[in-house]
Amino acid sequence: MDFLSPGMIVGAVLVVILLWGFATYNSLVQTRLQVKEGWSGIEVQLQRRSSLIPNLVETVKGYAGHERTTFENVTNARAALQNAQGPAASAEANNMVMQTLRSLFAVAEAYPDLKANQNFLDLQSQLADTEDKISYARNYYNARVLSYNGTIAVVPNVFVARIGGFQPAEFFEAPAEAQAEVKVSFS
Repeated sequence: MDFLSPGMIVGAVLVVILLWGFATYNSLVQTRLQVKEGWSGIEVQLQRRSSLIPNLVETVKGYAGHERTTFENVTNARAALQNAQGPAASAEANNMVMQTLRSLFAVAEAYPDLKANQNFLDLQSQLADTEDKISYARNYYNARVLSYNGTIAVVPNVFVARIGGFQPAEFFEAPAEAQAEVKVSFS
């Protein structure tokens, strides 16, 4: 066994550790990218909902023009959602949008002609579909965050994560009051 000198063994161990470090780093990068992909899915659906809101407001305005405060609240909540940065701020703004939409739907409830309007019904259907997509995107994103946060927290990955500057990601959590179902049906 002359060919296995102590220097060669130490060198081989260092090479194995170095290769493991590279593989772990690459895995962490990939997991972090999945978190970013999940977040972009939420942003797309929140933007989709934000795009529906002006049409919904205009449709309701045609029937209930005197409900100015409700329309302003919906518009302000939509602007806050569009300007929100990161999961925590977006979750808070999302909650505001949901609350103001509940108010808007309460206004619409008082107008039977509006509830029968095809444009309103189409917007209502699109909004319900968007809410389902937001829920799916939130679940997907939070699953990616759980995986990523778990990966950077376990030994021995934690050492590579610290050296590589990997930070835990935020979950997209809805406040307790936002977990109530949004009523989008007037039947």
